[in-house]
Amino acid sequence: MKNFVYILVALAFAFSCKAQNKGALKQNNSNPKLVVGIVVDQMRYDYLTRFYNKYGEGGFKRMMNEGFNCKNNHFNYVPTYTGPGHASVYTGTTPKYHGIIANDWYDKEIKKMVYCAGDDSMQSVGAETEDGQMSPHRMKTTTFADENRLFTQMRGKTIGISVKDRGAILPAGHTANAAYWFYGKDKGYFITSTFYMHSLPKWVNDFNASGVAESYLKPWNTLYPIETYTESGSDLNNFEGGFTGKETATFPYDLNALKTQTGGFDILKATAYGNSIVADFAIAALTGEQLGQDNMTDVLAVSFSSTDYVGHNFGVNSKEIEDTYIRLDKDLERFFKALDAKVGKGNYTVFLTADHAAVDVPSYLQTVKIPAGYIDSNAQKAMFTEFVTTTFGTADIIENVSNNQVFLNRAKVKELNLDLDDVQEAIVNEIINYPNIDKAYTAKTLSTTEFTEGIETLLQKGYNQKRSGDVIFVYDPAYISYSKTGSTHGSGLNYDTHVPLLLFGKGIKHGQTFQKTSITDIAPTMSALLGTSFPNGAIGQPLEFVLE
Repeated sequence: MKNFVYILVALAFAFSCKAQNKGALKQNNSNPKLVVGIVVDQMRYDYLTRFYNKYGEGGFKRMMNEGFNCKNNHFNYVPTYTGPGHASVYTGTTPKYHGIIANDWYDKEIKKMVYCAGDDSMQSVGAETEDGQMSPHRMKTTTFADENRLFTQMRGKTIGISVKDRGAILPAGHTANAAYWFYGKDKGYFITSTFYMHSLPKWVNDFNASGVAESYLKPWNTLYPIETYTESGSDLNNFEGGFTGKETATFPYDLNALKTQTGGFDILKATAYGNSIVADFAIAALTGEQLGQDNMTDVLAVSFSSTDYVGHNFGVNSKEIEDTYIRLDKDLERFFKALDAKVGKGNYTVFLTADHAAVDVPSYLQTVKIPAGYIDSNAQKAMFTEFVTTTFGTADIIENVSNNQVFLNRAKVKELNLDLDDVQEAIVNEIINYPNIDKAYTAKTLSTTEFTEGIETLLQKGYNQKRSGDVIFVYDPAYISYSKTGSTHGSGLNYDTHVPLLLFGKGIKHGQTFQKTSITDIAPTMSALLGTSFPNGAIGQPLEFVLE
């Protein structure tokens, strides 16, 4: 009898183990084979609605019609720049924790400006210049792609792709297999860094040798008749920059003729064709890296950055920006078709968002009587220098002013027997009186006061105690320190914070919401979908209503 009982227990245990193994296998198989993150640099939410009737059915509309549209998605910190934006999308946290406080910032320890993805200890792979001396080492926290790598015992791949180095490097995280970015100049190649490898794989060399970049050195004209581009301003106006070598910022642009005066192949970055090259390379990566070909989820991070270059040059209301988004829609359609063919419809998940949005060109806003304008930086610098010299006896007390922050020379403050808090407060009380400075706060205030709403909460989430300055200030709405042509970004106002969030594919419901979501919710949502740990600094929450 005892033997019979032992046999029953053993059989029960065996069936239990088998069931658990099946459950684990089922859970693994239920994950998408590939997660594709798409960041469209400088994409405002209203580009989805403004150009909707110009889009086809297979790009942006496919995501909206088959997936989930979060219509009230915002950045929840300041500053809204490219580096912090990409880091925040993939880490699920803000500069306060991930440490990417700007694209470039003043490093208080080494007393000089540093680049968010710069790394002098690395070397270029695919180029003989310093363009490949890059890594994610300044980003302090993990991405959801890092957590997926850990979860799959490093068997799930991560690849980052962009024309901008930071747009490829920061999303891919610390454990990525590769990040590739576009090296223009006289080459038109995709390159990488020794952080990832010491030689380019064959598929990348083959792509670089295929002449794809050369094929885009052709006239850039509107895809459809220009008179049908009624969702943007006139082609000839005073609010656009244009290209060196062309008298007017009007279509068409002969890129082959202009390249010698505009950095060779780098001109492609500032046209709609820069996005097409990225799409071409991403499609090649599907095969070259064998992405989505097994049950270990891979992550492909793609950043379309030419939209940012075009926006900075021509502005958010330009014919050029309209044509760029119409063409990007076509690039997305062929990319999704490649995913269907190579990974399989229903086997992958995609999200699309932006790293920040952009303000309308202030000089244009002025013509329609909307309060807007430009900061006279030279005048403010002169006033500030005079104040500091008069108040403290020397201008040496200021070490750096950048990214709307003042960095004090703390050694000099100590040498002069001044109280640091008093110096910070005196500077705030001075600069708040300058024209078009809306707000100013000390580092102490941002470190010790708990704000619950308004721009102050955004400043607090963007303030990193170790890396940020002693005083942070904010411009009036639609006032910028920039040229009088083209658009820029960086504020905590809606025109810079409101960006798309579209999700579709495996595990995603169809629907839409006006419920407010934050950019930091994306990474936890992807982690929840995959069943992995959340990124180690994540503050966002999974968007349960988008998940099946």
